[in-house]
Amino acid sequence: MEIITVQNLTKVFTYAAKEKGLKGSLRDLFARKTLQKTAVENVSFTVQKGEAVGLLGPNGAGKTTTLKMLSGILYPTSGSATVAGYVPWQRQRAYQRRFAIVMGQKSQLWPDLPAVDTFELNRRIYEVDVDAYRRTLDELTDLLDVRSLLQVQVRRLSLGERMKMELIAALLHRPEILYLDEPTIGLDILSQRSIRDFLKYYNEQTRTTLLLTSHYTADIEALCPRSIIINHGSVVFDGPLAEVSEVFGHKKLVALKAQRDLTAAELTAFGTVRACQHNTALLEVERDGLQPCLQQLFGALPVVDLDVKDIPLEEGIAYFYQKAGVSAP
Repeated sequence: MEIITVQNLTKVFTYAAKEKGLKGSLRDLFARKTLQKTAVENVSFTVQKGEAVGLLGPNGAGKTTTLKMLSGILYPTSGSATVAGYVPWQRQRAYQRRFAIVMGQKSQLWPDLPAVDTFELNRRIYEVDVDAYRRTLDELTDLLDVRSLLQVQVRRLSLGERMKMELIAALLHRPEILYLDEPTIGLDILSQRSIRDFLKYYNEQTRTTLLLTSHYTADIEALCPRSIIINHGSVVFDGPLAEVSEVFGHKKLVALKAQRDLTAAELTAFGTVRACQHNTALLEVERDGLQPCLQQLFGALPVVDLDVKDIPLEEGIAYFYQKAGVSAP
């Protein structure tokens, strides 16, 4: 069952140009130049109930703007969207009870108060029954291992601990849809893993729908079987993340180490030279010709170590960033 439906959603921001200096400011008083920036352009997709979907894209691609429209923070310029049967920007009270949004760079917690005070405030805002609130709080604090930190001022928490509290605050009213905008930004590796493990478990156990933006490929790989890549405000890919790797599926990387120094000139006969330094090199070769290429390498060079790898997933994603709406190379 579809819980999110987006059709040709577009958001154009209008703003005024500002000339430099006093004279420029005076001219702006009488003849201000108006500029426009299209943040999201004709974006369409659907999300099934309980699905975890990742939104990928470079800075300025329109990911956060899309989430803000779906949560009702922004009004679209054109297009339509329904979430759980509601139009988000109508900001109906019933819809606001159905979703939560967590933004990695903005906090809903009061920094000078312990997190539990914000939790109590949210309980009253969402009119959550006291017994249900306590059960949910106990469950979430145990899952995230932060029970001992509930009475600590938020500003005294580490970034990872604060993000865990942000998640608890967002989930206390048991939303059906959870929007996550860069939830692991700035976190260390262990904190990122902890957040990912929690979100994956929570999605599997409660079937809460997740729509996640992140610059960390590991977040998307761990949590989202399906990914949507947005570039310049438009969808350029929608499908399993594994298909992104298939963009370069006909190529392999060969990392080799020799007993002597190597030169790029002598390696060009075996494939595209990506790197060559001293006695190590990295070659890009066609997958169909991999076996004869390796045989030729061993016959022509004093190879002491060799490793064959797939093209990194990040390169496939970068390809879609750069080449909107074209077929694979």
